[in-house]
Amino acid sequence: MEDNSISLNKYISSTGICSRREADRMIDAGRVKLNGVVAKKGNRVSEGDLVLLDNKPLKPKPKSVYLALHKPAGITSTTDLRDPDNIIDYISYPERVFPIGRLDKASTGLILLTNDGDIVNQILREENEHEKEYIVTVDQPISERFVERMQNGLPILGTRTKKCKVIPMGKFRFRIILTQGLNRQIRRMCEFLGYEVRTLKRIRIMNIHLGKMPVGSCRELSESEFTALQRILRG
Repeated sequence: MEDNSISLNKYISSTGICSRREADRMIDAGRVKLNGVVAKKGNRVSEGDLVLLDNKPLKPKPKSVYLALHKPAGITSTTDLRDPDNIIDYISYPERVFPIGRLDKASTGLILLTNDGDIVNQILREENEHEKEYIVTVDQPISERFVERMQNGLPILGTRTKKCKVIPMGKFRFRIILTQGLNRQIRRMCEFLGYEVRTLKRIRIMNIHLGKMPVGSCRELSESEFTALQRILRG
């Protein structure tokens, strides 16, 4: 007969409250009961079993949520509810989510939010070099020298920025594609060259495009977007 049971630590971890290692510590501390009996490491959970943590039933992990928001200027990419302009209160989503990375308060454009911690780590891991695309306007005419220096890396924050792609879009505007995410990177790069950023909008994260989303609007990623995103993350 097929055994469809899973290890107790895996079951606890699958609810999203902790890692398997942390679950083992909870079991060792006597905080977990399986069908009314204090559990031990190595116990297995089958369909219909009741698992209690601190005498309270464990809730199943909520369905994974993946959102795209067109962030307006003035909203802070933080989950800190003490900040009156925090992004969580702004979107007022019925489930707990958090932003993937940051977009500074003065900037607008695409930011992703999720309740899936695993995908956050995959997207933000710098060595994966995932593309992010922005449209920027500055306070002075863009020169060939400006484009060349921006593309080939500049010294900011004690390091040198990676090579990137810069495409002029007019006298004061350009498109830039980055594969790293240093703090206020584009603004700092422009400042190093004596330019001031007037507007900055992120229009793409990997395969997810801002498109014609109105400012302030929020939507779930489509199935095709998420499938393509997973394919990119698998490399």
